[in-house]
Amino acid sequence: MNKTLTLCILILLAVIAPFIGTVSLHISDILISGTLSHQIFFELRLPRILLAFMAGATLALSGLLFQSLFRNVLMTPYTLGISSGAILGAGIGMKLGLGTLFLGIGALSLFGFLGAVLTVVLLLYLSRFLHHDRSNSLLLLGIALSFFYTAALMILYYLSSAMESHTLLRFTMGSLSTIGYTTPLLVSATAILLLVVLHVKRYELHLLALSEEQARLKGIASERLRLMLLIVASLSIGVLISQTGPIGFVGLIVPHMVRTLYRHDVSRLIVPTFIVGGLFLVVCDLIARMLSTGSDIPIGIITALLGGPFFIYLILRNT
Repeated sequence: MNKTLTLCILILLAVIAPFIGTVSLHISDILISGTLSHQIFFELRLPRILLAFMAGATLALSGLLFQSLFRNVLMTPYTLGISSGAILGAGIGMKLGLGTLFLGIGALSLFGFLGAVLTVVLLLYLSRFLHHDRSNSLLLLGIALSFFYTAALMILYYLSSAMESHTLLRFTMGSLSTIGYTTPLLVSATAILLLVVLHVKRYELHLLALSEEQARLKGIASERLRLMLLIVASLSIGVLISQTGPIGFVGLIVPHMVRTLYRHDVSRLIVPTFIVGGLFLVVCDLIARMLSTGSDIPIGIITALLGGPFFIYLILRNT
């Protein structure tokens, strides 16, 4: 009953989300081509809802993946510093003033992806030197990297003009504002890629979540599989952050919510996590738009307000 009620509430809020904003929309006006309501609904509201859903799905799936691979409930791209690496990479691309580099790939997307991947590679390399309590030590390494990346980003602020600093500041708060479907479709492509890869490798991921020994006994090349999954997740995270900025704690909250609702092993949580993660961020965006008066409250602020206390709760519960 709790599962059904929760999903119904999330779906209901997601359905009404496109109709709520600073401009009130009526269904009769939306269906008339050329009207202001038609343009707002199909060029602003629907693309934003699609972007919010796919962003939430990406972050939630990434959180589920990291918690399973490292067998630690506090592991997410945000807490491991991977999001911070993508932010720094995108910030460097923004500071360099690069547009499209090649094959239609934007500089922010490419630099964000590189920042995320390099952080993953660095974490995997440093983990070789961890001998005791590897999971918690890796989490501390991620937090240390986040501080380092933040310091590097502060240098970018210092070297930037007032306009560039304002752009960087707004970027680091996270935003789902978009016009048209280019950004939502790009994020959707990487989100679906992550979903497909995790679904195909769901049984191997389940064995890795249990133990390295279980995976090796079944003939799984655990190191190769882990690296492949992390690279795919880094691609999704890097592209997402380069387009929206950082949106924290979704990957922490949603996997725990889904585990509480479904109580299955990780192989059966992938699709529910994708759906609930998307609906969750749509609802968070709805809250941000309902609270705003003149301009939108950055979505990263809303998720941080929700995620901070939840993170403290998890730490207290697991100590």
